[in-house]
Formats: sequence, C-alpha cells, structure tokens
Amino acid sequence: MYIYNVTTHVEPSIENEWLNWMEKHHLPEMMKTGQFTQARLFRVVNDQDHGGISYAAQYSCVDKKNYTTYMNEYATALRQKAVDRFGTSILSFRTQLEEMMIVQ
Repeated sequence: MYIYNVTTHVEPSIENEWLNWMEKHHLPEMMKTGQFTQARLFRVVNDQDHGGISYAAQYSCVDKKNYTTYMNEYATALRQKAVDRFGTSILSFRTQLEEMMIVQ
C-alpha cells in the first residue's frame, strides 16, 4: 500500500474555514479522482506552538500506479485550488509512504 501524505500548517485566522473546505470540497475531490481508497485527516499534536496548527491528510493508494496517475493527471489542478483559496495562509509539504510491514 502507498500513502500520499500532505502536511499543512494553517494560520489560526483561517483554521475553521480551511477545515470546512477540506471536509466539503478538497477531500471529496481527492476521492473522486478514483486513485485513492481512503482519505483521512489528522491534527498534528506536539508541544511546540509555531503560530498555527498543522494537519496531516493521508490518502491511501492500492499501489504506486494510482499515486503516479494522481500526480500526472490531477495534482496540479487540485493544488492550485488550495493556493487560489488560501494563498500564503497555508504551507504544505508532501511525502509518499510505502507500507513495509504491519505488526499486530
């Protein structure tokens, strides 16, 4: 399994608006691409205050092909919607995770 992780630092003044947009618009649009099996949003919990809060959105893919298709066909347009809406009030970085093992 592959996970596309997007961690976003959000300014406090737009936090509620951003969360609403993620729930009502962005996460559903990501799922509509057909490349992900699940989308989850986490609040990053730590002891340091950097003048905002960070969230991690994780999108699960069956394999690397789905991730590559998303990056080639959808990523640019969906990223631009976030920039158009929130500008410099958010800052995101992206990582790709490959599941190696599960221990239960």
